[in-house]
Amino acid sequence: MSIALSCKNIEVSFDGFKAVAGVDLDLSRGEVHFLIGPNGAGKTTLVDAITGLAAYTGSVVKDGEELRGRKVHHIARRGIGRTFQTATVFENLTVAQNLDIAAGAGRSPWTLLRRRRHLPQNVVDTMERIGLADRADTPAGVLAHGQKQWLEIGMLLVGDADVLLLDEPIAGMGHDERETTGRLLHDIAVDRAVAVVEHDMDFMRAFASRVTVLHAGAVLATGSVDEVSGDPRVQEVYLGTAKESADAATA
Repeated sequence: MSIALSCKNIEVSFDGFKAVAGVDLDLSRGEVHFLIGPNGAGKTTLVDAITGLAAYTGSVVKDGEELRGRKVHHIARRGIGRTFQTATVFENLTVAQNLDIAAGAGRSPWTLLRRRRHLPQNVVDTMERIGLADRADTPAGVLAHGQKQWLEIGMLLVGDADVLLLDEPIAGMGHDERETTGRLLHDIAVDRAVAVVEHDMDFMRAFASRVTVLHAGAVLATGSVDEVSGDPRVQEVYLGTAKESADAATA
């Protein structure tokens, strides 16, 4: 697996408070890499830094290019896409139009909202991939919560993002939607790097290729699900104390 994005010694401070404190993180193609940790651990702030929404010190490199100091739109054009906890789609437009707009960075603005007789093949293929081919003409605003999240992921895919940073993508989803989302993440990670900010430990155990645990803005542990889950430091600050885990196992 090749490294798609390399972050070194990332620090983010707000009025003297270090929200992210010297984080190193490599995201590799072929992996679904989970970022977990307690509230306030710095997970979303780290994603904000990578995507240009928060000033930081350190280094973020993609394909040999240093991205620190670049504008948000430049970083997006370099193939780094993100989602938010609340899906940001054009609710009055159809699924197909949302994807067509996301795919149409090179088209003139007046053509973006025009209904086209034939959609680009990548839009058609992406609707199939995210499970919304039968909802092509459905306004995004009436989609179920999970479907909106899948549409937002699809918008990153048609925009040629090859590093996807997803902030709590299963929040508010039912069991079946969560399972579908997990399978989708593994499908798109075949030739991309996917990072997932998440609190749901069952989802993490089921679908993570690799896990990084953040605590107080710093990396506490990185490794496989088993390695991270078995780390006493992680058990103490996030998964419950080692004693509580032992007690639960013998109860």
